Amino acid sequence: MIKQILFVLILLCCVLPATAQDQVYELRTYELEYFKPAAVLHNYFEQALIPALNRQGIKNVGAFEETSGALPRKIYLLIPYENIMAFQSAGDALLNDTQYQNEAKPYLTAAQETMPYDRISVDLIRSTSGFSELMKPADEANLFELRIYDSHNEDALRRKVKMFNDSEFDIFAEVDMSMVFFGANIAGNKMPCLTYLLAFGDMNERDEEWAKFVNHPEWKRIVDLEEYANAMNEITRVFLKPLSYSQM
Repeated sequence: MIKQILFVLILLCCVLPATAQDQVYELRTYELEYFKPAAVLHNYFEQALIPALNRQGIKNVGAFEETSGALPRKIYLLIPYENIMAFQSAGDALLNDTQYQNEAKPYLTAAQETMPYDRISVDLIRSTSGFSELMKPADEANLFELRIYDSHNEDALRRKVKMFNDSEFDIFAEVDMSMVFFGANIAGNKMPCLTYLLAFGDMNERDEEWAKFVNHPEWKRIVDLEEYANAMNEITRVFLKPLSYSQM
């Protein structure tokens, strides 16, 4: 019996630190249909879903739309979980939340033809050791830059994440660039890849800070290192603005 207890304690010591340090971010993208009003969706987020997530202890839920007028229009919802277990249990908690069920009723019972989105895509992103927790930006942040770096295989992604962990996060800090979250995707439409979010006051501030980054001596040193050669093959960049009910 004592041996069994010791085994369980050793197992917990091995497992808990690894799971506790890794936040998981759910990034939902709602692709809206043409000419359909999205009020039912916005009301659902503001009045039902986000408050219910807050009651679960999930804070700083971000809600954004693209700054451009590109079609189809999209709404982005960023939900930060303390770990993968919190993500797994969130859906069940909503089902058992009577207040949520009542406040979400206009959305949950809406007729199919009135639903404003065509589809929802979901990316799950696991934080990394170099930037392990989401950082809420300053209140004056009005522009967010979502960046997704594709890699051609898992080892290339590992090397690119290492590049961030070992050097790039320090450069971001030195040029006063506000990072919100960073992580490698563990599920989603683009695999393998990493995803991160930056916050700025406006586009001028963004351009100035990126100029400082690319001219930083440490960036110039690491960008040509053989270790990081061909670590990524494509960058997707989306500029976002927070919706009125966003908690970022």
